[in-house]
Amino acid sequence: MGPLASPRGPVVAVSSNKGGVGKTTVATNLAIYTRALREDLPVLIVGLDDQGTLDRMFALRPPAPGDTNLKHAWAERSFERAAQLGQYGVHFVPSPPDVALLKARAADPELLGRILARTEWPGLVILDTKSDLEALTLSAYHAADRILVPVADWASLEEAAKIFRLLEREGVGAERARVVFTLVDRRTRAGGRGETLYRRLCDEVERRGWQHYRTALSRSPRVEALNSASGQPLSILHHARGTAVHGQFRELTFEVLEELGLEERLDLRQPEEEDAEDELWGRLSLERKPD
Repeated sequence: MGPLASPRGPVVAVSSNKGGVGKTTVATNLAIYTRALREDLPVLIVGLDDQGTLDRMFALRPPAPGDTNLKHAWAERSFERAAQLGQYGVHFVPSPPDVALLKARAADPELLGRILARTEWPGLVILDTKSDLEALTLSAYHAADRILVPVADWASLEEAAKIFRLLEREGVGAERARVVFTLVDRRTRAGGRGETLYRRLCDEVERRGWQHYRTALSRSPRVEALNSASGQPLSILHHARGTAVHGQFRELTFEVLEELGLEERLDLRQPEEEDAEDELWGRLSLERKPD
């Protein structure tokens, strides 16, 4: 697939209106893996909520007087001044203390797209949406070139159906969305038919005509601990080596970047031993200082 037609770099939204399916894990680690695979490609991640997860994961310093956040960027119609260089070489926009006012200002679903066009970010933009289908999430759908919809179980699949229906109703088009299977445990059986839950989910997604990525992300207690062991979420790339999901995220990132036409200069080497892997993945510092 060639590059998507757009006046700015491509935009990916990660969205689920069901919590606990790994939505923010997908968004943040997609940003980090992209920076490792395409060091020449600037990556900006924007969280459309007030949870502060991105701040805890990427901020290199505490907030300072004069810092701008998503609320200021929305008012200025540009992310240029609010974007900060954070850990892993990823830029992020600090979260506002409350998104209620932003929701009131998001009545126009095309506004976020215009803000991104004015910002003219030269690389990839990732939007981590709130777990709802309200105004800010809808604005992300209109702005995005690709919408990743995590599905981990039957309940999240039924919630995903609401997203696909909403995309059609809004004129965005369901073809813009892709299911990402997350928290997969291939041992879990579905009912008494002997099928795995993952196989049933795959079959149902294909029966409904939804597109999905080939790579599925496994459930991993080690990865889950990265988000809960301390106040700062940690990256899968740097802290979950040796797990299946470490390599799966690499493959998923390849899929996403190639689909967006960003495969140029991807590092395609397959490390054959731990030393080679350290060389491949260790190029980005855990605490890269701002330029």
